[in-house]
Amino acid sequence: MSFIQPSKILTHEAVMTMLSAAIAEAQSQGQPQCIVIVDASGEVLGEIRMTGAKFLSRKSAHNKALTAASIRAATTTIPDAVRQSIGMATEGHMTGLPGGLPILVSGECVGGIGIGSGTGDQDVTVATAALRAIGADI
Repeated sequence: MSFIQPSKILTHEAVMTMLSAAIAEAQSQGQPQCIVIVDASGEVLGEIRMTGAKFLSRKSAHNKALTAASIRAATTTIPDAVRQSIGMATEGHMTGLPGGLPILVSGECVGGIGIGSGTGDQDVTVATAALRAIGADI
């Protein structure tokens, strides 16, 4: 029996690379975004609210990142039938809104990214660009 397991972690270089890629994608769309990156335990490693992004979208981006890291899946995988209940049970920290993706490296979840301020499709596209920038599983 092993009591210790090795694990992968996101480096600050990965976080900065992801933020830069997400910002570039948001700029190419003409939609300023709130971008939040958390580690596998939900600790914020990096975030930015781009100039012009909706300030309340920072909260939804944070919750999207937390949700994706927690369930190790896209936020939209939460079934519609339980979204409201889960949101209430977690005091709004879990959400089924689009724009939250897990950061998976060789199948291991090392964190989550949440994007907010655009449409759901825009948010997902920005998150995906950040994942591609570090070679994460998509």
